[in-house]
Amino acid sequence: MKTFLSFALIFAVSVVNGSAAFADDRPNVLWITIEDWSPDLSCYGTRGIQTPNVDKLASEGIRYERAFTTSPVCSTSRSAMMTGFHQNFIGANQHREYDKQPLPHGIRPIPHLFADAGYFTALMSYKTDCNFLPDQKNELFDGTDWNQRADGQPFFARITFGGTHRQWKRDPQRPIAIEDVELPPYYPDTPFVRRDWANGLEQMQLVDREVGGILKRLSEEGLADNTIVFFVGDHGRCHIRGKQFLYDGGIRIPMIMRWPGKVSPGEVSDDMVMSIDICATILEAAGIDAPVPLHGKNLLSGEVRNRQYVFAARDKMDETHDAMRAIRSADFKLIHNLMPERAYCQYNQYKEGAYPVLAEMNVMHMRGELTPEQAAFFAPSKPELELYDLRTDPHEVHNVVDDPKYANVREEMLRELKRWRREVIQDKGVSDEFRALDVYPETLPAGSVDEWVHANAGKYDYEKFGWPSWYPTRSLEQWESARKAWEPWVFRDVNSKMQRPGVTIREQERNKAKRK
Repeated sequence: MKTFLSFALIFAVSVVNGSAAFADDRPNVLWITIEDWSPDLSCYGTRGIQTPNVDKLASEGIRYERAFTTSPVCSTSRSAMMTGFHQNFIGANQHREYDKQPLPHGIRPIPHLFADAGYFTALMSYKTDCNFLPDQKNELFDGTDWNQRADGQPFFARITFGGTHRQWKRDPQRPIAIEDVELPPYYPDTPFVRRDWANGLEQMQLVDREVGGILKRLSEEGLADNTIVFFVGDHGRCHIRGKQFLYDGGIRIPMIMRWPGKVSPGEVSDDMVMSIDICATILEAAGIDAPVPLHGKNLLSGEVRNRQYVFAARDKMDETHDAMRAIRSADFKLIHNLMPERAYCQYNQYKEGAYPVLAEMNVMHMRGELTPEQAAFFAPSKPELELYDLRTDPHEVHNVVDDPKYANVREEMLRELKRWRREVIQDKGVSDEFRALDVYPETLPAGSVDEWVHANAGKYDYEKFGWPSWYPTRSLEQWESARKAWEPWVFRDVNSKMQRPGVTIREQERNKAKRK
């Protein structure tokens, strides 16, 4: 009889606890992502731009000053954010992976964990962009809007606003004068560079209004008080030395969390946080246990408050083969270039066809018009190690890795980076095949790399070996021609409907297809 009563009591308690875990008052989650954008927002102090809707969200919650993504490009960073694990650990570290595999180690996508717990999951935009299987929208989420859920059912919704990805629209409501912007010192201060920078800020102003629209809807439907809202960038800005690289311009992101009743309005945090910490935070908020402990940690935990380092990795970008690893503290950044023999600006089809300033700076570099800090990024090879003292050099332009004064910092950070690579992400490093040794001619036979790649597409397996790493990728005359093609686009009128010029053969073919 005693045994029976004990069992009955345990069963009753478990039912009560289970009901509480799945009660209708569990918080909703709205995760807003913007593409290719650093903390270039007015609430972060950026000059020239006005982002009142994001600023308001920050004033109602917590703004993170030291937030970082795990990878500086979309598919790898999104793979990490869809799981809560570093992309290398789950085999999702090669941007535009052609041989996608199911998630390893028993790991499951975050929306699946929410769905299992009774949440309705919605992807309210077009993009999943994951380097693993399943990778389709209808395989990862229940629907496309939170209004499709059952009455009283909590929701987990993600939405991406993609305007800040290059093609940028100008803002006719509030154009930004080039005199009002501030450039980092690794860019030359020319009207061309200023106008391109201002155009990006104008596009972010357009995205800010879209963010305002979704937040207004949340409030009008009476959902704001019980919804955790995250606003985050998938990785850094789509500028030279930003996206695709491990400098702060590539991995530092905006991150804002509004959680009524849990986070006080107007908080600002200097904690070292990562985008994958969002996963751990929302799972714990919903009372969900992950089957495998996440790499990310709850943003409100002591583990995050006491965190000393964050880590990031870069591998192939499209068919541009390169590999880098980074460790960052509040005061220092160490980057390990695993393929130092390659130029930073080796051929990348996307960048040559989308970044006007790449043409401007290549022309200036070949003419000898860049400062040493600006010219370093156009060197034919990289140092194996880069160390930056962020206290005195926040823009990471003075490599102090060989300065004896920093020897202890270098050794400690390199040791911690190696440990992370070995114990956390189980880093596979770089193979000879990935380096494409003895695959291509030693030097560019003729023309530009873009022309050669296009002409020889049927002769080489670019998916396997990547594009050739010849550098420079164009002659001075070819870069001058590209810069001339870009100029009308960069300086276009605020109401212009001009089509982006075709600087690469792929872009030229796309433009022809649009005109047909």
